[in-house]
Amino acid sequence: MTSRREFVKQLSGAAFAGTLPMPALLASARSESSIRIGYAAITWNENDLLAIDDISALGYAGIQLRANILTSIGKDPAELRKVLADHRLTFVALSSGNVSVAPDEESRMIDDHVAHARWLKDAGGMYLQLIGERPRGRAAEPADYARLGHLLTEIGRRTADLGIPVAYHPHVGSLGEKPDEIARVLAAADPRHVRLLLDVAHWQQGGGDPVAAIHEYRDRLSMLHIKDVRPTRRADGSAGYQFVELGRGTVDLRGVFRALRETGFTGWAVVELDSVPEPGRTPAQSAAVSKRYLEDVIGLEVSPPRPGR
Repeated sequence: MTSRREFVKQLSGAAFAGTLPMPALLASARSESSIRIGYAAITWNENDLLAIDDISALGYAGIQLRANILTSIGKDPAELRKVLADHRLTFVALSSGNVSVAPDEESRMIDDHVAHARWLKDAGGMYLQLIGERPRGRAAEPADYARLGHLLTEIGRRTADLGIPVAYHPHVGSLGEKPDEIARVLAAADPRHVRLLLDVAHWQQGGGDPVAAIHEYRDRLSMLHIKDVRPTRRADGSAGYQFVELGRGTVDLRGVFRALRETGFTGWAVVELDSVPEPGRTPAQSAAVSKRYLEDVIGLEVSPPRPGR
């Protein structure tokens, strides 16, 4: 009988092959070898052990986890480090949560994120992802963007002492949603302690051009979320959006990787999908679709050679 792990491996090489574009950029095949590809566990909805197993089986080199991991299988960071090592996965980033600009939350919030960074270091992780929270009950003001930049800097200064850099993640619905908002936050943050995590789909949904952003922030870019999004219509007829597997939305992913080549980016790009967009599909199947797109269309080597192979 075929095991689930063997099934997932077969799926990455065969399933959905007929639904994806044929190779288009293979003339530059493997030219992005300096970019390492991970996958985010968010799609598994906190079933992190299954996510680790599936992401490893598909051959992705790294994983991003969320802060819920600290109260589940990550209670002992050394044990999680061992689990990830056994699965040959690099712990690329921890989604640490939101940063509030409310003054009465400052002390607790900074302490919480620094504690997450300390745990992340013990678990063998690399980047601490932070999102700026919009003010509650009122519209954002210019001072809020400056305050967020200063708070990110303070957290980043403290986590730098642990060897964990802060990666600021602009996000739809956050204080840094639109390009001009993001620019204000980054202008107020110390570039030594606050780098940019560019999520190409959130950037586009916020009204920006992710390809242009790669060039504009080339010296500030720490890592990326590789993601796709397509427009939808809500029940009331208003415009909506849905995150989808790579190649099934409107993000110029070919342009994104071309810009990464042109700017000489070396580092991690984590594929992310918030939830499976099609009924009946599993998170592993969606991850396989995106892997096929990266390999066949973009020409990336998603699965690096592993010892013993």
